[in-house]
Amino acid sequence: MTTPSAERGRRGTLGEHLAARFLELDGATILARRLRAAGVEIDLVARQERCLVVVEVKLRATSAEEAVDAVHPRQAARLRRAAAALLAHHAWADAARIDVVTLDWNMLAGTLRMRRLRGVCGI
Repeated sequence: MTTPSAERGRRGTLGEHLAARFLELDGATILARRLRAAGVEIDLVARQERCLVVVEVKLRATSAEEAVDAVHPRQAARLRRAAAALLAHHAWADAARIDVVTLDWNMLAGTLRMRRLRGVCGI
């Protein structure tokens, strides 16, 4: 029997995999997955042209809350701190931005809606 925590972890890993592929189809190169920077775990780090992109992946398997609503101000501040730390170590990057990839999964209807929100937490 799978515990609820293990199931969430499995869904989270699947969501990150789908988000990475979604970004690649949009021209990004995935540089890292589940990276820690400035004490913050980053779901995905990507390169799109000369921009370093810190990506937060949000998956919701319920219709009660859309995935985009799950990025809170405190988390946005942590992501900005991590993005600034990463930018300082990547000389090739002219800029950094924070994107959110949302996956709204309606298991009852069998649908998955993915969106990429660019530059959601200004740096």
